[in-house]
Amino acid sequence: MSRALQQADALFDLGRYEQASALAAQHLAGHPDDATALVLLARCRHGLGDEQQALTTVEQALRVAPESVSAWLMHTHVLLSLREYKQAEGSARRAVELAPQFWASHYTLGIVLDRAGAPQYRGTHYTLRSVLDRAVRMKRTRAAHESARTAAALAPEESDAYFLVGLTAHHAGNHRVAQQAYEAALHLNPDSSSAHNNLALLHLRRSWLSPGSWTRAAEGFVQAAALNLTDRHARHNLETMAWGAVSGSRWVALAGIVAAASGSAHLRAGAAGTDALVTYLVCAAVLVGSWGGWLLWQTRRVPPHLRRPLLLVSRGCRPVLGMAFAIALLIVHPVLALVLWRSALFSALAIPLFFFALVMSVAGHTALQQRAPKP
Repeated sequence: MSRALQQADALFDLGRYEQASALAAQHLAGHPDDATALVLLARCRHGLGDEQQALTTVEQALRVAPESVSAWLMHTHVLLSLREYKQAEGSARRAVELAPQFWASHYTLGIVLDRAGAPQYRGTHYTLRSVLDRAVRMKRTRAAHESARTAAALAPEESDAYFLVGLTAHHAGNHRVAQQAYEAALHLNPDSSSAHNNLALLHLRRSWLSPGSWTRAAEGFVQAAALNLTDRHARHNLETMAWGAVSGSRWVALAGIVAAASGSAHLRAGAAGTDALVTYLVCAAVLVGSWGGWLLWQTRRVPPHLRRPLLLVSRGCRPVLGMAFAIALLIVHPVLALVLWRSALFSALAIPLFFFALVMSVAGHTALQQRAPKP
């Protein structure tokens, strides 16, 4: 390998794709049939997002060296970026044929098989076509899992291989195996933001069944976001958790609204003296008890080191802010309703305010789905 090509390779590892591409092109000007340089140039163009040019370059490398494993693997990754799954699978299988003992060949095939497949059907009505497509997808997911397991067996020191084992098991619904694989990946590479994020998703799934799972999920998302500031997935998951916590409090607010409405009606019916005092005390106890219990629960759920990240995420998320505004109205209204108990019209505002909170809940959920980063 020439000095220029060595420098280009080092610059690529540093993420300086433009400079690496220039050096690789300079080398190729004198050695146009150097397959290694062509693959490196294709990697640089892939890193710069120029997929068509990367595809042209790597195909030139394959014409020069049709048995180059690195060229076939690069060809696969470029085709994946272009969503040409069928061709990408063919390239990955060719790499496995050429290097059956090379873990990256099986790893790349596993990625292709996991990403490819039939579209997902989100409706409640299934057709024969949709059922068959789902069956095909599950078959490919199982094949992807086997490829990932082979890669991990060939390279037990590679965290990426274990992460893919976890990812394919996760997609197949085998959450126990997925958790073990993610934990193995983190043991080898504690800085894997993807493994932290996906393991947190498994914890979040069990949050209603296992005490502390919600907290562990939040910790995982915070860790993933801190390790990779450009990854939107962990941040979006934190936004969803914050929105869920605020949205869930609407049922606590409903208890306060019912108590205040009942108390106001009792006062308008002529309650006075001790009877009126008891009414006020009972309503106050319901309001303080319900919201105090909710705050205590949230305090235990969200330890001090997680409160600031969740607050920062919430401040920049409109669905969370909108839901918080609706809940704030539901907190203020019962208090004012007890003070202005003579106004039946003011008490009647409870119904539209709660309906407004429900609308904000649906709108917030939809907005969060639209904000979700693409896989």
